[in-house]
Amino acid sequence: MRAGPGASSLTESNMKLSLLDRLTLVLAVIASPYAIAAEPAPASPFTAAGLPAAAAAAAAGIDAERIRSHVRFLSHDLLEGRGTGSRGGDIAAEYLATQFALAGLKPAGDDGTFLQKVRFAGSQTLDTTTLSFMPTAGEALPLKIFDDYVVSNHTLSERAAIDAPLVFVGYGIEAPEYQWDDYKGVDVRGKVALIIVNEPPSTDAKFFKGEALTYYGRWTYKYEQAARKGAVGAVIIHRDDLASYPWSVVKSSWSNEAIALADDSAPKLQAASWVQLEVARLLLALSGKDLDAAIKQAGTREFKAFELPVRLNAAIESRVRRFESSNVVAMLPAAEKGTAKQAVLYSAHYDHLGIVADLAGDNIFNGAIDNATGCAVVLELARAFASMKDRPPHPVIFAAVTAEEKGLLGSKYLGEHPPIPVAQIGLNLNFDSFAPLGVPESVKMLGSERISFFPAVEKTAKAFKLAIEADSRPLAGSYYRSDHFSMARVGVPAFSVSLGDKFAGQTREWAHEKSREYTAKNYHQPSDEYRAEMDFASSAEIARFGFALGWQALSATTPIAWLPGDEFEAARLKSERNP
Repeated sequence: MRAGPGASSLTESNMKLSLLDRLTLVLAVIASPYAIAAEPAPASPFTAAGLPAAAAAAAAGIDAERIRSHVRFLSHDLLEGRGTGSRGGDIAAEYLATQFALAGLKPAGDDGTFLQKVRFAGSQTLDTTTLSFMPTAGEALPLKIFDDYVVSNHTLSERAAIDAPLVFVGYGIEAPEYQWDDYKGVDVRGKVALIIVNEPPSTDAKFFKGEALTYYGRWTYKYEQAARKGAVGAVIIHRDDLASYPWSVVKSSWSNEAIALADDSAPKLQAASWVQLEVARLLLALSGKDLDAAIKQAGTREFKAFELPVRLNAAIESRVRRFESSNVVAMLPAAEKGTAKQAVLYSAHYDHLGIVADLAGDNIFNGAIDNATGCAVVLELARAFASMKDRPPHPVIFAAVTAEEKGLLGSKYLGEHPPIPVAQIGLNLNFDSFAPLGVPESVKMLGSERISFFPAVEKTAKAFKLAIEADSRPLAGSYYRSDHFSMARVGVPAFSVSLGDKFAGQTREWAHEKSREYTAKNYHQPSDEYRAEMDFASSAEIARFGFALGWQALSATTPIAWLPGDEFEAARLKSERNP
């Protein structure tokens, strides 16, 4: 740019000024009435959310590098994938307990410790297991374990021999509130139920909640219901689009040990299995049926279950063990005694898939994103809350739970054995898997709209300039796939705080591609590892946001409740009647 008239002489004059003279001149210009007025400093999100100064200062101190350090340690190879009941899992639990102690929190586990012991029974299916489909006429359809099917013996016996007829029961759902019963007119006692993954397709919000998956669509429900009906086995047909994840996820999740609560007396299956879609297609063809047509018919109320002219022959061999693993539970007591009426529970699961012994190459499933990130967020929240000079008006509970990957078992036990009565827990905020992709500009809090706290959620998100996004994959049934669900089942208003699809400086399509890439290549794979280039600004901002949400709940003037008619409202009312 060309200098204007007189610029040269001004420059020469300035060169003769001392440094002090120059600073004086600059300050005089800044103070001049003709100078441009400085913009007022923007209000912090904590102030906009209504947090008092002490709480705002504590939340502002949440640090991405501390989160990085926790993720790096928890996902290190030395912890061997944090498998439930493994040495690495126990090390992770001790690390979490130590961090809670260093923060100054009180133990809320067993016998004055941070550890809540949970008794488990594990069953590892051996590769000597065999399974085939035998038609009444023709040759058997032999299957290759892990490639064509996976199976687990939930009865926890070392051997199970099954020779039983198959019954196609559609989606395997009995839901009176939707006038739906896939088991009507058929007896599956002593037989094997063949079941479609997910639930009947719908766009009607009053019918299986439209496009959103309910618990009826979860594989856990399908096995539970088949066992209640007296079946000896259940085979779920996998389909990528309905399951929302590829067969590789089923294979990696079911290749290692299946785990159950040791004291669970509910009916169990001898063969809880999945099969590939093309295997099911061949199976139906053996019966003279078309799979696509059968699935279409199963999505209507006119569907009737039918027995196939095919038997399942299986010899399931398992290695069985009984062991303990621990939830890690800490508490920050309230400012005054007797105020445990609307405590806030922060939770995350620390377990992952451990080591798959017969996997070639890298066989450690480190679980950096899933879910060392969530644990790191909870640890930073614990440290931030404990750093405050004054205690909050109600207790704050911090729980890192075990066995989430085995069917939310650690949180199930915590919900049934809480450190304080369930009726006194006003809100559970759960944290599960945060992509380290930078500063977030949107969040997903699936299920928050189901509780009376939602206006506070909207207010807090607005203060943080975070857009609230709807579920982009409603068929995945995310609400029923993380640990907050265990708390909801006992009545606690609960949801998970999750990242949305928008990050600063990036497009939504960029975020979508990153999500697709993670699901296809890293989710439940050994490649979910810590990397130095990870940007934990996402986790830090979620932690600050979670702090503000928790403070809003602790400060609420009325108890948080499920909206009238919600499926968990009855459990909440029951807990309040029987504290």
